[in-house]
Amino acid sequence: MELHIVCIPGDGIGPEIVAEAKKVLNKVAEKYGHKLDMKDVLMGGASIDAYGVPLTEETIAAAKAADAVLMGSIGGDPNTSSWYQLPPDRRPEAGLLGIRKALNLFANLRPAYLYPELAAACPLKEEISRAGFDMLIMRELTGGLYFGERRTVTENGVRRAVDTLTYDENEIRRIAVKGFEIARKRRGKVSSVDKANVLDSSRLWRAVVNEVARDYPDVKLEHVLVDNCAMQLVKDPAQFDVILTENMFGDILSDEASMVTGSIGMLSSASLNDTKFGLYEPSHGSAPDIAGKDVANPIATVLSAAMMLRYSFDLDAEADAVEEAVRQVLKDGYRTGDIMSKGCTLVGCRQMGDLLAERI
Repeated sequence: MELHIVCIPGDGIGPEIVAEAKKVLNKVAEKYGHKLDMKDVLMGGASIDAYGVPLTEETIAAAKAADAVLMGSIGGDPNTSSWYQLPPDRRPEAGLLGIRKALNLFANLRPAYLYPELAAACPLKEEISRAGFDMLIMRELTGGLYFGERRTVTENGVRRAVDTLTYDENEIRRIAVKGFEIARKRRGKVSSVDKANVLDSSRLWRAVVNEVARDYPDVKLEHVLVDNCAMQLVKDPAQFDVILTENMFGDILSDEASMVTGSIGMLSSASLNDTKFGLYEPSHGSAPDIAGKDVANPIATVLSAAMMLRYSFDLDAEADAVEEAVRQVLKDGYRTGDIMSKGCTLVGCRQMGDLLAERI
């Protein structure tokens, strides 16, 4: 099979971690007889430096022509980078929002799985970490507060900012269908998260999710207020299977879920549209403070590549092989600094990539 992949190394540690994911993908292609066609393009701060804008039409066209996109990380330090002296629509993160919209990537999947070998790194009580957890956060990605009308004005000498949160029923329905479909392949439970006791947008969200649920009688549905969900994630994360929620809530809850796994460096993600096309990236940021030091954890990016094999190419055996390689490396006691524990062997980003590729 020929796999046409556009790679966006991005900023900070992005180029380092994408390089290791490519290393693993090349080993998969060699092992399973596939042909890889990988092309690098710029986005974010790197694109600003080269072209003056965070996202070019050429990058969008290249992404649309590919089967999938593998991305590293976007952005820099807002306190020190000159990128953040630019207007908001020309900063690195504007490129990320722009490509999601251009590619119609409305469904963001963020798994949060606690590896038994990393249970000691989990910040929760031992009786909770010992039980383990395996959840997937399904976040709506192209609507809500991040894409609504916004403005800042001065009235009578007082500055006032307005951000608008809007959803229509079609936007809610399509993400809900994705959530229920994936729950069917997992443990058959959807926890729909909203703030229906306050927000009209959440009341519509809840009503539409209930409508969709009628077509999935085999999937259990529960509604959870977002503040309660945040508490339950640290009290009893094992109760969750698929968490279905809107854009901003999903942004916050997925970061919380990632940290209870022990390190955000372990968490992959996929952003899908209505076809097999997807953009795959780690859940963590660009970590500019460690860029170029060969200490970044590439596992989240490697696992994102595994998701790409599974969801965009239907190569389940290959995806399983990558995920098993991660488990084996952890069982063998190798760790990057963010997940290091006593008795394990500390390795850098490049060596971790080598170890993973060796186990494919």
